[in-house]
Amino acid sequence: MVAFARHPPWMRDYDAVVFAQGHQEGPIPVSTNDERLDRLEQMRVESLLGGGAVRIERQHSWGKLTARERLDLLLDPGSFVELDAFVTHRATEFGLADNLILGDGVVTGHGTIDGRLVFVFSQDFTVFGGSLSEAYAEKICKVMDLAMRVGAPLIGLNDSGGARIQEGVASLGGYADIFLRNVLASGVVPQISVVMGPCAGGAVYSPAMTDFTIMVEHTSYMFVTGPNVVKTVTHEEVDSEFLGGAHTHTTKSGVAHLAASDEAGALDAVRRILAHLPQNNLGDPPTVASADPAGRMDVALDRIVPDDPRLPYDMHDVIGAIVDDRDFLEIQPGWAANILIGFARLGGRSVGIVAQQPAVLAGALDIDASNKAARFVRTCDCFNIPLVTFVDVPGFLPGVAQEHGGIIKHGAKLLYAYCEATVPKLTVITRKAYGGAYDVMSSKHIRGDMNFAWPTAEIAVMGAAGAVNIIFKDAISAADDPAAEQARLVAAYETEFANPYIAAARGYVDEVIKPSETRPRLIRSLDILADKQQTNPRKKHGNIPL
Repeated sequence: MVAFARHPPWMRDYDAVVFAQGHQEGPIPVSTNDERLDRLEQMRVESLLGGGAVRIERQHSWGKLTARERLDLLLDPGSFVELDAFVTHRATEFGLADNLILGDGVVTGHGTIDGRLVFVFSQDFTVFGGSLSEAYAEKICKVMDLAMRVGAPLIGLNDSGGARIQEGVASLGGYADIFLRNVLASGVVPQISVVMGPCAGGAVYSPAMTDFTIMVEHTSYMFVTGPNVVKTVTHEEVDSEFLGGAHTHTTKSGVAHLAASDEAGALDAVRRILAHLPQNNLGDPPTVASADPAGRMDVALDRIVPDDPRLPYDMHDVIGAIVDDRDFLEIQPGWAANILIGFARLGGRSVGIVAQQPAVLAGALDIDASNKAARFVRTCDCFNIPLVTFVDVPGFLPGVAQEHGGIIKHGAKLLYAYCEATVPKLTVITRKAYGGAYDVMSSKHIRGDMNFAWPTAEIAVMGAAGAVNIIFKDAISAADDPAAEQARLVAAYETEFANPYIAAARGYVDEVIKPSETRPRLIRSLDILADKQQTNPRKKHGNIPL
């Protein structure tokens, strides 16, 4: 590690000159401009070394890039401007007074991604294990304040052993200062976290409060308490990867949104996400020219829904056939797979997509799916991204575990999110839309702007068999052949009610369209709604059921 005995060499030399100037007779020697420039250059070189060559080599041996190498990959070439490169910690206990390193373990500044201004911080594990000090936290807070002040995205690259224990409560206070800014920036500027190494204890709450969290497989992990503490308290044997690795948080907990096989892939995911987000909550998402014709119709969609309502199909195929260039950036693909969320473009405009996945749990809404979709809906609404919802939902998932786990409360989160959203909301009912789940999924009743249905849509309180068993219970029981009578009644009910035309007659569906017409209809609707103005009643904030 590059360490200095109380002060760096340049500072010791400077102190000696000052001392001499105050204790000698005759003319005071004056440093030349060349000497001052040499001193600045020396400091710049030293600040680039981080924890030194040995620790940099160790970082590479772990399959990890350094803080500065990561910024080089993330940002446009030559665009990074560093701030606070000469900051050092102010601690004096436990030998820290004799170990000052320029930058103090975090690289902060600003640059551009695809020409757009972003603010960044990149934690340096080669310096004190990336541990957070008071001065380190102040550096991060400075770029967070600047990001909010000028309205630009904030990207944090996390690789830290946690709080710098030697600084005690000052370090803990630094975390709280960061958390406060995460909250104040929420919904104002996009915040993206990339976990590229350890992120433990209080450090995990900052990424958890940002809009998107990306992890790197096998080299990053997040947990409140590590494996040793878990073993002591609960007697569970577990390693860091299983407790809080990328696979765990993208498939079991839902804490992370994406995982990448390496650091380059994680940083590329940041760029892809940012391409769909505006600079801030007052701007519009980027629009790009699309070579995919707005009027393109895919006739394969006309046959994609099976005739048998019990058979699944892959909603990815539906989305791919409709969006520009079949490009769908799915978010949280490994968690709550019964619902799909992600970004795409229609006619060059960025849109957020929410869609049931009939191939998983028949597309039923459960606790995890409700939370996943609710968070995404609110994220899109924060940043003026129109919502396109594809509905094929048989209802909320039944069961004791779901009820005891609070499906009512969690389902209400999704309902709340859609009701609250004021961005353009387009809805396509592809097949089933049953019960309360029909209401929740961006229905006309909760301010859906344009609601379409395919001829295969079934909009009803429940499925035909369930409805018949309730409505005609006595008639079925009294029949000579109850099974035959039930089948006859179910067929009649399906013919009469398992279609979109009753809803269309009431205006709950704006238009029944051929599936192949979906893309041009959606693009035309986005054109119509481009200048939509809608506000909610004035309030401090709503009270979403948490």
